[in-house]
Amino acid sequence: MTDGLDTRIEDKRDELIALTQDLIRIPTLNPPGDCYREICEYLRDRLAPRGFECTLVRAEGAPGDSDRHPRWNIVARREGTRPGDCVHFNSHTDVVEVGSGWTRDPFGGELDGDRIYGRGACDMKGGLAASIIAAEAFVDEHPDFAGAIEISGTADEESGGYGGVAYLAEHGWFDPARVQHVIIPEPLNKDRICLGHRGGWWAEIETKGEIAHGSMPFLGDCAVRHMGAVLDAFEQTLFPAMAQRHTDMPVVPEGARSSTMNINSIHGGEHEQADDYDGLPANCVPDSCRIVIDRRFLLEEPFEEVRGEVIALLEDLKARRPQFDYAIRDLNSVQPSMTARDAPVVTTVTEAIHEVMGKAPDYVASPGSYDQKHIDRIGTLKNCIAYGPGVLELAHKPDEWVGVTDMLDSARVMGRSLQKLLLP
Repeated sequence: MTDGLDTRIEDKRDELIALTQDLIRIPTLNPPGDCYREICEYLRDRLAPRGFECTLVRAEGAPGDSDRHPRWNIVARREGTRPGDCVHFNSHTDVVEVGSGWTRDPFGGELDGDRIYGRGACDMKGGLAASIIAAEAFVDEHPDFAGAIEISGTADEESGGYGGVAYLAEHGWFDPARVQHVIIPEPLNKDRICLGHRGGWWAEIETKGEIAHGSMPFLGDCAVRHMGAVLDAFEQTLFPAMAQRHTDMPVVPEGARSSTMNINSIHGGEHEQADDYDGLPANCVPDSCRIVIDRRFLLEEPFEEVRGEVIALLEDLKARRPQFDYAIRDLNSVQPSMTARDAPVVTTVTEAIHEVMGKAPDYVASPGSYDQKHIDRIGTLKNCIAYGPGVLELAHKPDEWVGVTDMLDSARVMGRSLQKLLLP
């Protein structure tokens, strides 16, 4: 049974390469959210002739959605010949900015040896292509399968997923009554299963002061100095405390098994001038200073305690430091997600990896979040993992690439998983 499926997948090697190249050549940059409709129409034109019922869904009203940059998604469904479970492959179609340092055309889809280069090759158009090839080969080999197969291409994962999977989950597309198993082909390496991810909290903290002439700072109140006190308190208290906390989640790399926080940005005082401005700065005491924090927290840390810890630190400064005042604005928060190791989709993909690669998979969790958070928290569907081709460390880097052999191996794993879940 598996020999026939493997042969069909191998026979689609050239098709897989061409599909991946076509997807890379559609520059779905986010922000701002370019070419979302174009890539959804491409996927519809690919899948509809193969028996998939395709629905394009615009996430109207979602963050970033506008007439200029509408947030388009596609859900393609192929019904089997009799009732059974639905297996859903979800891939995001957006890619991050190109950045500098490339030696290849970022949207050329160049094939060099076993590698296909381009922005999004690894993260995650290679995974999307592998899931399509796996599903098509499975349907050709087993046209009498039970249940259903779904393939989705969704927007905005790189900016939180609110115009993509979150919107679909809010509108019932991931209701456990219609979808039972979800595989997200993120680039976690072909022999690893990602069970979930840490949580995240983003917030802006502002310290307040009073403007005055820079030659008489004693007549004002320097907001930057107040922010210096905040940063010092972080260094002396918060960072050491976070370093002592460790999770039982199998987060990779090792450093991410502790709580972490990044200072994304800092700005205080006079606004930065344009590059061609050659005048001198004004003589003013800054009356405002702002930082953005990115706090990643563990499954064992309640969000209320994570936020409360920072608030308590700021309140302590307010009680001890003359004229200290602050404001805090929540920007976004994401709860941790973790699928049980004995969940059906985990045990199924585990068996398939062992058959294809002759080894048990490594079980990992991601240091950052991905769209599993919305399938879990909004869709209430717990049977979800990330599994796909590609080297995670290549994501968002110059000369990003995905291996053809890795995609074929991952397609074999996905195809065998469909056999185990959808054949009687």
